[in-house]
Amino acid sequence: MPSFSIGDTDFLLDGSPYRVLSGALHYFRVHPDQWSDRIRKARLMGLNTIETYVPWNEHSPTRGEFRTSGNLDLARFLDLVHAEGMHAIVRPGPYICAEWHDGGLPSWLVSDQSIVLRSHDPAYLEAVGEYLDEVYEIVRPRQIQHGGPVILVQIENEYGAYGADKDYLRRLTALTREHGIDVPLTTVDQPIDEMLEHGSLDELHRTGSFGSRAAERLATLRRFQPTGPLMCSEFWCGWFDSWGEIHHVTSAEDSARELDEMLAAGASVNIYMFHGGTNFAFTSGANDKGTYRSISTSYDYDAPLAEDGTPTEKFWRFREVIAKYAPVPDEVPAERTDAPVLEVDLDRNASLWQMPIIAAQRFDHLPVAAEFGSTRGFMCYSTRIEHGGLLSFGEVRDRAQVFLDGALVGVLDRELHERVLPLPEGAGGELTVLVENLGGVNYGSRLGEAKGLIAPATLDGVPLTDWTAGAVMLDDLDPVRAVLAAGPRIETGETGVEAAAPLSGPVFASGVFTLDEPTDLHIELPGWNTGIVRVNGVNLGRYRSRGPQRTHYVPAPVVRAGENEILVFETVGATTAAVRFAARPDLGPTEA
Repeated sequence: MPSFSIGDTDFLLDGSPYRVLSGALHYFRVHPDQWSDRIRKARLMGLNTIETYVPWNEHSPTRGEFRTSGNLDLARFLDLVHAEGMHAIVRPGPYICAEWHDGGLPSWLVSDQSIVLRSHDPAYLEAVGEYLDEVYEIVRPRQIQHGGPVILVQIENEYGAYGADKDYLRRLTALTREHGIDVPLTTVDQPIDEMLEHGSLDELHRTGSFGSRAAERLATLRRFQPTGPLMCSEFWCGWFDSWGEIHHVTSAEDSARELDEMLAAGASVNIYMFHGGTNFAFTSGANDKGTYRSISTSYDYDAPLAEDGTPTEKFWRFREVIAKYAPVPDEVPAERTDAPVLEVDLDRNASLWQMPIIAAQRFDHLPVAAEFGSTRGFMCYSTRIEHGGLLSFGEVRDRAQVFLDGALVGVLDRELHERVLPLPEGAGGELTVLVENLGGVNYGSRLGEAKGLIAPATLDGVPLTDWTAGAVMLDDLDPVRAVLAAGPRIETGETGVEAAAPLSGPVFASGVFTLDEPTDLHIELPGWNTGIVRVNGVNLGRYRSRGPQRTHYVPAPVVRAGENEILVFETVGATTAAVRFAARPDLGPTEA
């Protein structure tokens, strides 16, 4: 029977020393039809293991369900890892960070203010137990001793940066063992004394997370993990991007040197990320360390394998380094080829206000989004006012467009710490506020915070308490398509002049394009401002003119030979009703 264990100095595979050469690849950030390709390319770089988080909120959007279809089929993903002859590391959290919405915690959990997150609170642990029941039902039979790929399972995630509740860690460990998880259990923290002390237990194997100064940080880790193998289980070879900032890149040469130093010291490694993928739909998180910053749609991470699966310079440099310490296959992956270049006129459009997709409810107070079931995307608030004046909210989370009788009167942006807006004197009528949730904070004390408009709401200091509010229902596109189809089609002729006319938001616009065969595409939206884009019904995520990313990845399995639909929801407005498909991805400037 195969075995994997921790020895005095090394990991032991069937009793022999074994170095884990792993790469992070999140199944939920990659189209499932592309899993095999990405896993195989990891092996071709010389890796022997694939690591993944498990996002609780995606699998369990409501309590009592556990979704495993499509890009959430963890069992199939692990089986594909095994089929490639590789091992697997599973990190189920329950908190994962990962620059993911609410750090992976479900909305129904974080909205319950009586629950103390990431603690030994019985109510929290009860919910965690239900989640782990489902996860470990998948993982347990796929452990190495049962003939599967799983060799390590992680307890929590960088807990030392959040808390020091040892009873919580003990209970998570006990739950894991009670579910038949017998492979070694690990924790990960940054190599800072306090974090390494608070974030683990002596019966768990401590690992580190860092991206530079490998020798120094491994030495710190060794003080807290005096026996067994050293492992950097998050070797940050790149970084994530936030809207309004630059596209982060790190030197391939420097990263390869750090990797070489780590492997020369005998350490095991998990490259974070080997392949980043995409924050499709409304899955990206946010950080708030005094100023809120929403994570971009692309999770390219400047990784060895780019967002579209192309090997980068880091891939080749890392491959050369790994070849010094372990066998590397002779086969190499293909380089990128140009994608089709297209220009598409979106010849149908209609205002959001024409769409029967706002599920409104009456409230005698200003509700947070969770009160009317809005957990992601957009929500709409409205009330009547008799006059203008100074409109004020306790807080806006995260971006609000304010309309008076349908006319835009201002924008309140959380990133700019805006929450007060002067309305025209003498104005009165229907006050409508379209709020966009730009991602739940995934790290730190604001984890799981409420979204929407936060009370109090006042006009010239007088409370506004009579509200209608509801989610903008964007999962079912049929009502949107029906309104678009019933409206006039813009005739563009051969010049596309009419389709180039400006659009006033919030507006939906749609069009079709034709392909000879399915292929990767890269959408550009020049002249558009902020919104979401869908192809054949698949929500590819947010776009924002502020960048950094200038193109959005369309995986080949999303499109088909023949006619394809593109549908854009633009919240502000566009100078043109046309979009382009570029030959290559453009993730934006790398310098300020």
